[in-house]
Amino acid sequence: MAPNITSAPTGVLFEDDSADTLSPSVSRTDTVEKQRIVTNATREYKLQIVWRNVILFAYLHLAALYGAYLLVTSAKWPTVIWAILLYQASGLGITAGAHRLWAHRSYKAKWPLRLILVIFNTIAFENHVYEWARDHRVHHKYSETNADPHNAKRGFFFSHMGWLMCKKHPDVIEKGKGIDLADLEQDKLLMFQKKYYMILMPIFCFVLPTIVPALVWGETWRNSWFVATMFRYTFTLNMTWLVNSAAHMWGQRPYDQYINPSENLGVAVFALGEGWHNYHHVFPWDYKTAELGNYRANLTTGFIDFFAKLGWAYDLKTVSHQMIVNRIKRTGDGTHEHHHDGGVWGWGDKDMPQEDKDVALTTHTKEQ
Repeated sequence: MAPNITSAPTGVLFEDDSADTLSPSVSRTDTVEKQRIVTNATREYKLQIVWRNVILFAYLHLAALYGAYLLVTSAKWPTVIWAILLYQASGLGITAGAHRLWAHRSYKAKWPLRLILVIFNTIAFENHVYEWARDHRVHHKYSETNADPHNAKRGFFFSHMGWLMCKKHPDVIEKGKGIDLADLEQDKLLMFQKKYYMILMPIFCFVLPTIVPALVWGETWRNSWFVATMFRYTFTLNMTWLVNSAAHMWGQRPYDQYINPSENLGVAVFALGEGWHNYHHVFPWDYKTAELGNYRANLTTGFIDFFAKLGWAYDLKTVSHQMIVNRIKRTGDGTHEHHHDGGVWGWGDKDMPQEDKDVALTTHTKEQ
C-alpha cells in the first residue's frame, strides 16, 4: 500500500481556529512533516504488558466460548433473544452514542435520547464516553502512527485487542493532551456517567443482564451468566474491535487509496454500520459514516433517522454528492462507480477544511 501521504494529520484541531491559508501543496508538505514527527518519536518505547488485562480477556473469551456452547444446547429462547437485544442496545451505545454523537459531533441529541445512549453505552462497558471519545479523536487525528491508540500498522492482533493489553505508547498520551474535550466536559450527563461509572457499569453490564433471565423466565443462573452476559459482552467487544483491525486492513478504498481504513461489508453488518471505514475516515463528521442512504448494513443510521423524525436527534450533518465525487476523483482507488485529506476527528475539528464546512448538509435542525 502507498504511504499515507494525502491524509496526514495537520495539527489543527478545533472549528474556531484560524483557517490554514497556505496553498494545498504547501499545507500537505507541512502535514507530512508533522506526521513524520509523530511516527518517529525520539523517546525510546518499550512494550509493557498489563497482565491483569491479559488474564481478564483470557477469562472473557473462555467464558464466551462456553456461553456459545450453552446458547445452542440448553439456553431458553427468551435468553437468546435477550442476549441479542443487549448486543444491539450496547452496540448502539457505542456507534450512535460514543462514536457518532460524542466523538465526532456529527449530530445533536435532546436529553431523552442522550440518556438512552448513555445507558446503552454503560451496558457496553468499553469505558465511559469521555475516555472512549478522547481516544477516538486521537485515533482520527493521528491514524496509523504511534499516537494512534490502536495503530493498525502494528498488526491485526494489536489493533484488535492487543492495545488494551499493554500500556499506551507515550505519543498517545502526549497527543491526547492536545485534543479539545471541552464539549464533553460541559456535558453534565457524561460527567455523571464518568463520576459513577464503576457503580453504574457493573449493574448495567453484568448484574441486570444476569438476573433478568433467571428471575423473569426461570433461566438457570449458569446460562444467564455465560450466555446473556459473558457471551454477549465478549461478542459485542469483538464486533467493535473489528472496526479497528479488519476495517483498517481489508476492503476497498474508493474514497482515499492512501489510507488504511477500508470499506468492509462484514464489519458493517456486525458493527451496526461502522464498516464503511474508508468513507468514515474521509468524512468523519457525516452522521451516516457511509455514502449509502439505506439501512441494510447500517442499522445505526436507521436508529438516528428514527429519532430525527421524533425530533430527538437534530442537526444531522452529511456530505453533498458533489463533495463525494470530487474526493473520489482526486484520491480514490478506482473501485467506486464514479472515482480526505482527512486528519480530523469530526465536526468542529479546526483542521476541517472550510470548503468541507461550506458544502456539508445539516438536516433536522432544532428549529424544524
